[in-house]
Amino acid sequence: MVPATELVEQFSRSSGPGGQHVNTADSKVQLSIDLGMTTALDEQQRIRVLEHLAARLVGGSGTVLTISAEEHRSQWRNRATARQRLAELLREAVAPPVVRRATKPTRGSKRRRLKAKRIRAEKKQNRKRPGAV
Repeated sequence: MVPATELVEQFSRSSGPGGQHVNTADSKVQLSIDLGMTTALDEQQRIRVLEHLAARLVGGSGTVLTISAEEHRSQWRNRATARQRLAELLREAVAPPVVRRATKPTRGSKRRRLKAKRIRAEKKQNRKRPGAV
C-alpha cells in the first residue's frame, strides 16, 4: 500500500469532446510516485520494480513513475482510475518472475510434426514437371 503522502497528483484539461464542460474542468489526472524513495517497497521489491518498469520511468534520478487517466469526465473517477492502474502496475512488477520449466516434446507431437513434413515434401514433389528428375 503506497502512502497518499508519496503520491503527487496534477490536474489538467482533458482532450476530446465535452461541450461547455470541457473548458471549465481540469479532469485529467497525472499521478506520480518516486519509486526510488517510496517507503511502500522493501529493497528487493524496489530493485525488481525499477528493473521491470525501467522503460516507463522518468525524472532526474530515473525513478519517477507517472500514470495518467482522462477517460472519464469526472476528476474524481479519473483519480480512482489512475490509482487503480498504479496499484495493478506495482502488483505486477513486484510479483516474482515465472520460471518456465523446460520439457521435452511428446512422442505424439514428434510424430505429428514429421507427418506434416512428409505431406508438405510430397506436395512439393508433385509440383515438378512429369519426367523431370
